[in-house]
Amino acid sequence: MFVLNRVLFAGRIMLPESTSLTVSHFSAVHRLTSPRRNSPYSSVDSERYSSLVKSVMSSRVSTQTPESLQAEDDNIYGPVVKAQMPSRTEPRVPKTLHPFLNSERALETDEPEAGPPARILLNRGQSRAFIPSVTRVLQQTLSPEQIFYLDRWKRRMIAELGEEGFKEYSQNIFRQGKLFHSALEGILTSAETWKNRHLSEIPGCPPDVQGYIQSISHVLEDVSAVRAIESTVQHGALNYLGIVDCVARYRGVLCVIDWKTSEKPKPFLSNTYDNPVQVAAYAGALNSDANYKYQVENGLIVVAYKDGSPAHAHQVNSELMSEYWKTWLLRLEEFREPRSSVSSSKSNEK
Repeated sequence: MFVLNRVLFAGRIMLPESTSLTVSHFSAVHRLTSPRRNSPYSSVDSERYSSLVKSVMSSRVSTQTPESLQAEDDNIYGPVVKAQMPSRTEPRVPKTLHPFLNSERALETDEPEAGPPARILLNRGQSRAFIPSVTRVLQQTLSPEQIFYLDRWKRRMIAELGEEGFKEYSQNIFRQGKLFHSALEGILTSAETWKNRHLSEIPGCPPDVQGYIQSISHVLEDVSAVRAIESTVQHGALNYLGIVDCVARYRGVLCVIDWKTSEKPKPFLSNTYDNPVQVAAYAGALNSDANYKYQVENGLIVVAYKDGSPAHAHQVNSELMSEYWKTWLLRLEEFREPRSSVSSSKSNEK
């Protein structure tokens, strides 16, 4: 502490005589006594890198060209190895593209005359003993990926239920499917209306399938003019047959209808796996079969659920049906290739 004995003028402020001021420290003294900090660049050899600095700071344009820069990069890093583009495999096409529609038969545009739906029973006589079914062809031409997932599902079910449990489960699924189709047949062929009746009052609708019927009730409201139910169709030229679930109009469009049951939701057509191919195969056989005087170019796959939740109805229009028909022709060729090679080898042995 010190005392000012005279008047000091600091700006326009007058300090009286003998005013005591307490000074804690002066920053100037601190700055003078603090150690000097070294620059991180003080140890850099400026003479050694002076040419580099001058070249970077120079405004002259480089005389190097893209070609010389590329040659320099190749010399330092090696030549650039360009990755090869993956080869695109051409989509397979059938060896013989049999027509899907019958050129000798006109497409039906008007409502047919009233009458009972056709039901041609399957007769496995001598002439049909060696004719493969659509289901058999599709089962024996599964892709490796399909086989893998099917086997994995089966192993999981056996691990959970056991061998006997899985066998009983499969039998119950098959039995419920038959009961479901039988109940549908009764509904579609009955002259009595079922819309305002309880499911327990519908003949041939046991409790095991009432959930399925409830699931498809909103779809049945749009089904009319039933032409065939559980009826056999056969393609004479391609030599295969099948049993179509239903041929009827759905929202005014004549369709081959396939009724399916599922424990899991299938909201997209891709979730139905080979079902569109199956429907296309049935429609192609019907169009070729002389027992039917009309032809169909559209399909409908209805997936029903046991808990009664609304079924998913997947429409397959004529364009999609044509594509699935080509897939069916490929599967049919694949089914017959090993058999033709075996038969030819046997004939050679003789």
